[in-house]
This record gives sequence, structure tokens and C-alpha cells, in this order.
Amino acid sequence: MKKIGIINSGGDCAGLNAVISAVVKTGTPRGYEFIGFERGWEGLLDPLTYQELTLERVRGISHLGGTILRTANKGRFAGKVGSGDMSKIDPDILAMAKRNADQLGLDGLIVIGGDGTLSAATQLAKYGLKLVGVPKTIDNDLGATDKTFGFSTAVQVATDALDKIHTTATSHDRVFFVECMGRNAGWISLFAGVAGSANAILLPEFEFDLDHFLAYLRRRRELGKSSAIVVVSEGLRLGRHGQSHQAGARSSEKVLGGASENLMRTIESLAPEEFEMRHVVLGHTQRGGSPMSQDRILAKRYGVEAMLAYERGETDVMIASRAGRMITVPIVEAVDTLKLVTRDTYEYQAAKMLGTYIN
Repeated sequence: MKKIGIINSGGDCAGLNAVISAVVKTGTPRGYEFIGFERGWEGLLDPLTYQELTLERVRGISHLGGTILRTANKGRFAGKVGSGDMSKIDPDILAMAKRNADQLGLDGLIVIGGDGTLSAATQLAKYGLKLVGVPKTIDNDLGATDKTFGFSTAVQVATDALDKIHTTATSHDRVFFVECMGRNAGWISLFAGVAGSANAILLPEFEFDLDHFLAYLRRRRELGKSSAIVVVSEGLRLGRHGQSHQAGARSSEKVLGGASENLMRTIESLAPEEFEMRHVVLGHTQRGGSPMSQDRILAKRYGVEAMLAYERGETDVMIASRAGRMITVPIVEAVDTLKLVTRDTYEYQAAKMLGTYIN
């Protein structure tokens, strides 16, 4: 029997367990065995940490949030830093991973991750290890695929929060800044903002004019609208202040956060006591919890197709969803381009037509 390793790395995401389950359930009847490495790439390095993934082990996990393998977004195998800059992995670390894979008798790996994880996979593939990738990011920003699992659940979490915050905002005549995940792409903020009837949506893709936005809030107040819901992407650039970063964060990625609080305090300094303001950071609530049905189905499709692509002998490829079909694309191509919101994006245009302030 051929033995395949499964790795998930980077941030957790609703639907990870469904992918793992689908790979094992598709591959086991075809004569494959599986082991899952724990805490991402670190599980493949010394000291090895892994578990056998049998049909019994993956039974009943598809509806669970998180990952039974656990995960990590830092360590010796970091493939990206910041917004797409490649990080070269130490050749000794790559050689260790290949040596351990050989000692375990692995035929290859199925790797579930975002651009950082898959960039690391491309470097390991050069050492002769067979690899098939599955895209994983709640930001939905990988250019090679139309949609990533976990995105729909993240949008729903944010929309539910907006529904609740609306009532508090109107009750107290407050301006609420609700911060959603989105480092360089504002898809979660855009979709949740439209679905949750936000008054304003601020995205990282575009220039942000603070004076213009402050004038918008003042116009609302003059019209008797003393409350507002403002969705803020964590990657929003506040003019000369740039992006807001979390102090003391240790990760291969620059950890963003604090954009909503930074914006609120900047407005207070420019317009003291003009508005009663609060900010809410949804943060990791968008990653956690059970995947909604759309994400379970999409995650299972990715898992099935990854196993089938592997069986066909494809390597150094990623599964991609395009126009309702599952295809394979070279991993190098998959991690090369971020998918960003543009002013022609349908949901962006819809927000404008509905009277939403959007930068």
C-alpha cells in the first residue's frame, strides 16, 4: 500500500477536518494509507509528531471546526513573510523533511494551506517529494481559485455579529467600527458589509481619505442619523499611519490588528467628542466553529479531488475551483497572484448602488 502524509499549516479554518476526512475516505478504498503530521510542517521535522489517519479516526469529524492535526503559522518551515514575499527555507531543514518522509516510507504529501504553506511546499517539491496542494484561506484571496473553503463561514460569523451590533448602535446613538479579517484583500468585509447592511465598508485595496470619511459621518449626523455601522478590514491603510500591527506578535507573517481602534482614536483626535464611538474586533471568531453547509461541501470536494489528482500521478499542483469545476494548477502559479477586490467587483458595485460608503 502507498503511504501519503497529510499536512495542514497556517491559521485554522472552518472545513479543515472535512478536507482531511474526504482525502482519507477517498484514498483508503483505493489502497492508500495515511498519516497526519501535527502542528503543520513542524510535525515532519525532528522530533517527528504524527498520527495514523484511518477510516475510524476520521469518522464524524467533518462538522467539527479547527483541525484534529492542530496547526501552526510559525516555525522552521515559513514560506512567506508579509504580503507575498517569499521566504527561503534553510536547505538543511528541507533536507530533514525529505529524509523523514523517506524514513516513514511516504510516497508523497497532500498539503492544505494558504500561500505561505504552499510556497513552502514548492521548495520541498524540488527535493523530489510528490505533492498535491489544497487551498486554505478564509480571506478568499488566492488568485488561482474562485473560492476557498472557510470563507462562507467567516462571512456568516461577521454578518451575525453585524446584525447584533446594529441594535446596540441604534439604541445608544453610537458609531461602531467592526473589524474583520482581511490582510490585503477585503472580501470578508465586503461580503459581510453588504449582507449585514453596514453603513460604510473600508477595504485595504484602496486609498482611504480620512477627511472625506469624517465628512460622511458629519453629514449622517446632520440628517439625524446618529448611529452607524462601519466595517473595517484589518489591513486598512490609514494614510501616513499605514497598516496597524499587533505589538509583540511572533509569526512568519506580519500580524495585523488594531485598525478599527486606530481609526476610532484618530477620528476622536480630529473631532473631539463629536461622536460616541466603539470598536469591535471579531478576530478569530471568524476562523472558529463548525463550518456551514456550503463550506463542508466545498471542503469535501477539494479533498476528493486532491486524492484523485494524486492517484493520477499529478505533482506540484494545487486543486482549484473555477466556474463550478475542479481543476489542477501548478502551485507556483497558485501562490503567485492575490485575488483582490476591484471597483468592478459586483458586490462593490452593489454596495455603491445601495448607498453604502465604500472607499
